[in-house]
Amino acid sequence: MLVCPTNLSFAVVIPMFNEEAGAERCVVEVCRELGRLPYRSRLIVVDDGSSDGTAAILHRIGLAQPLLQVVTHPVNRGYGAALRTGVEAAHDGRFDYVLFMDSDLTNSPADVPRFVAEMERGADVVKATRYSGGGGVRGVPFSRWIISAVGNRVARTLFGIPIHDCTNGFRAVKVSLLKRMELRERRFPVIMEELHWCRFLARTYAEVPVVLTARQADQRPTAFVYRPSVFWSYLRYPVLAFLRRPPAASVGPRPETTRASA
Repeated sequence: MLVCPTNLSFAVVIPMFNEEAGAERCVVEVCRELGRLPYRSRLIVVDDGSSDGTAAILHRIGLAQPLLQVVTHPVNRGYGAALRTGVEAAHDGRFDYVLFMDSDLTNSPADVPRFVAEMERGADVVKATRYSGGGGVRGVPFSRWIISAVGNRVARTLFGIPIHDCTNGFRAVKVSLLKRMELRERRFPVIMEELHWCRFLARTYAEVPVVLTARQADQRPTAFVYRPSVFWSYLRYPVLAFLRRPPAASVGPRPETTRASA
């Protein structure tokens, strides 16, 4: 239990695109969790050009929820672009960390305090993990789980960093670190591009075991599909790291340590 307030501050960044079925529940549950914590925090939702009722829902909630900040893209620019917009908003708000989450609540807001505990200890990167320390999945098809598990084992080996779940989008990163990255990916592989940068910039890592759940039946189906081109879009970054090719010539290697949260 976190009982000693410090100067730590963080922003939860959640991209949304056509999530009218779950937008309100997501905002309410995340803000409820933030309100329980003794830290300066904010929920930054990036509406990535939604064409349904997402924008109206966020506007209505924002009138009564001081912890919510909504940033809007006029058109859909993709997951990676939404994350970069969220990072800029967090930087403008002078927050120490960004905690990235998905809008479908397959990441539980109840896990936020465990991430905060690792932020308190100063980790540069805090990653959720399904594959160690009691983490797991629930309601996820076995075929999807096995592909992800094997892919993450390969990625971890190639990256050479102490992270078991490289593709997990539930993670916290220091804003100062993110501002040094020149991320270019527009879609989901930005998670791996980010880790490529971390391989050369981050000093300390921590992991938080979590249970990933499936999207609810009334939510928009996931846009993720398994194709050879998709596999390569993820794998190219671990391969570059394995070949010791930094994302920028001025970046030098840094030692890594890791720690798992209780």
